[in-house]
Amino acid sequence: MAERITSRTNPLMSRIRRLAVSRSFRRETGEFLGDGVKLLEEAARWGAELTAVVYTADADLPPLPPQVRQVEVPPDLMRSISPMEAPQGALFLARMPRQELPESLPGRRYLALEGVQDPGNVGTILRTADAFGADGLLLLPGCADLYNPKTVRSSMGALFRLPAWSCTLPQLEALAERAALPLLGAALRADTVDVRRADLRRGIVLVGSEGRGLSAGALAACDRTVRIPMSERCESLNAAAAAAVLLWEGCRQSPDL
Repeated sequence: MAERITSRTNPLMSRIRRLAVSRSFRRETGEFLGDGVKLLEEAARWGAELTAVVYTADADLPPLPPQVRQVEVPPDLMRSISPMEAPQGALFLARMPRQELPESLPGRRYLALEGVQDPGNVGTILRTADAFGADGLLLLPGCADLYNPKTVRSSMGALFRLPAWSCTLPQLEALAERAALPLLGAALRADTVDVRRADLRRGIVLVGSEGRGLSAGALAACDRTVRIPMSERCESLNAAAAAAVLLWEGCRQSPDL
């Protein structure tokens, strides 16, 4: 049976505010926050472990498991707790899945990010990787939190479908070696190959931040580098756009997709 809360100082409301802004609190509690009915539908569809749903009276909620706490709040309270400027009528709390770094990578095509700090970019890249059939996403240090509400929202449900792990550069190198997958850096180097001529059917493609690109250590770890051809008037693409091009090219080269 649904509850109704109107107080901004209610413990659940305070918890939601902390989950929205604190990475350390999310890790401490093992919970994260999602926003919107559409995203809630995706979470329920793909088996996310929902713990609570907070909604306004006009929200059209999907069927929810009976153990999920359901709380109705007035619109002004929703605006005060939502991490988004334009709340979508529902917020949900869910448990972070336990995705320990595997001993080996069983798939063929992966994307790794280094220093991509914008949560919207990380979420968009996750969504694109899912769309183009990548087998997983690896986040090196310096990347935005996978469970930042903006990452969750911009992933549009891909967070609940595509495996994603955090790892260090040495761990990434070890995974690539054990799986016999080449590390391909998106960067300019003496051995750089036009992405249209590179073999992207197998490998881990490594993308850095728009401002600084890949670190010297990451470049040194790469077996080779690839470049995206573009107009001389354009200096670079942002990380999400570059990742989309590389992921699409890998998808195009893979006959099973």
